[in-house]
Parts: sequence; structure tokens; C-alpha cells
Amino acid sequence: MLSAFIHIRLLDIIDIILVAVLFYQLYMLIRGTVAYSITLGIAAIYIFWWAVRAMQMELLSTILGSVLGVGVIALIIVFQQEIRRFLIFIGTRYVDGNRISVEKILNLRFESKPQVKIRSIMKAVMQFSLDKTGALIVISKKSNLDMYSETGDMLNAETSSRLFVSIFNKTSPLHDGAVIVENDKVKAARVILPVTEKMDLPPEYGLRHRAGLGISEVTDSLVIIVSEETGQISIAENGILQKNIPSRVLRLKLEEDFD
Repeated sequence: MLSAFIHIRLLDIIDIILVAVLFYQLYMLIRGTVAYSITLGIAAIYIFWWAVRAMQMELLSTILGSVLGVGVIALIIVFQQEIRRFLIFIGTRYVDGNRISVEKILNLRFESKPQVKIRSIMKAVMQFSLDKTGALIVISKKSNLDMYSETGDMLNAETSSRLFVSIFNKTSPLHDGAVIVENDKVKAARVILPVTEKMDLPPEYGLRHRAGLGISEVTDSLVIIVSEETGQISIAENGILQKNIPSRVLRLKLEEDFD
């Protein structure tokens, strides 16, 4: 009897690993947001409910059980933005065209890196930093950014530092928004990006930084942000924002991802 009770199959191990990965991805999506605090509150209520049931407090147990019974509907309402972000995350990172990509799920990368004109990007970013010109550049990797490009003006122009300078010139009608770079093309300008919902960001981070962080949370893009107030360069990737990046570090990052 005991040996049958503790018997663990290979499928049980796979089941545990998949659940752990799922919960980790959910945590990465909601950390630093209001949803994280709500999740902690729901977890506390659930633990309290189990304690009440163990002590056989019938009335309180029934009330809490009824509240948790409709919890799925409440979670869908409360976490609708997080659920949407999670589905976008799955769709952009693990689906290739109309099929599920086993290579992406297993993190196998057989395809070549996107070819980006690093010299042109670096020259423009350093000029922006020197002149304290605000800029937001999203460089595509594997995620499809068409749904974001369509919110702005399609360019499909050859990448050049002069083009970046023209776009982000304060008198340009295209300067307000982001630029999306795909391979060696400036695909779109004046693009509207999703803003992060994280609540623990420093107060000096404005809309430009929040938008750059937001797009990095739902795609695998590398985002370069230049502050209009300080001229500091920041990069956002995988939902993490790194502030005040030296030019040599930025160049190394671009070469690592795109060269």
C-alpha cells in the first residue's frame, strides 16, 4: 500500500514542471503591478479558508467557500489585462505564422539573427543623448510587431542615422511616438505602444520609459530609450528596464543580438 502511494510516474514529474513554468510566467507578467497585490490577497483568503475548514467552523467556511466559488469569474474581470498580455506572450513567442513552433517552445534557435544596421542606430542614439533629444526605438527580433506598426505611419525605409534624426526632431510630425526597426528597415514611426502597468517604477520614468518597458513585456524586442530631460540612454528587454547605459554596453548588446 505504501509503495503504491509514493509511486511517482515520469508524467507526474512533467506535470509538476509544466505547472511550475506556468506559474513562473504568470508571476513575471504580474510582478510589480496592482494585480500582484490582489493575487497575494486572494492567496491569503484561500489559506484562511483552509484553516477555517480544518477547525470545522461551518458558517465562516461556507461564506468563504461561496466567495471562492465565483472566484474564476472575478479573476477574469480583475485580471483581464494580464490575461490578454499572457495570451499575446504565448502567441508572439511560441507561434510561428499559423503553426505552433516546437523550436521556440524548446528554445531552439535555428534561424539567423535579424540583420540590423548597428552603426546607424548607434550614431543616432549618441547624437540624441548629446542633444538631449527624446527617442524611443523598438528593434524587432522574432515577435511580429505588425499590430503595433499599424498604429503609426508605415515607412519601410532604409535605416540611417539621418532618418532617425529627422523623425525625432521636435518639429517633425513623426517625433511623438516610437519607431519600429525590423531587419535593416525603419518599418514605422509615430507608433503607439502599450504602457506598462508596473507600479514600482521610479517617479522620474515618464511615458516614454513606461511605453518602452510595456512593449518589452509582451514581445521579445530590444527597446532603446533616450531621456529628453537628462540625455541618458536606457534599454528595455523582457520586461526589465536598465537605466543609464554606457555607449559601449549598448553597442555590445546590439552586436550580441543582431550582428
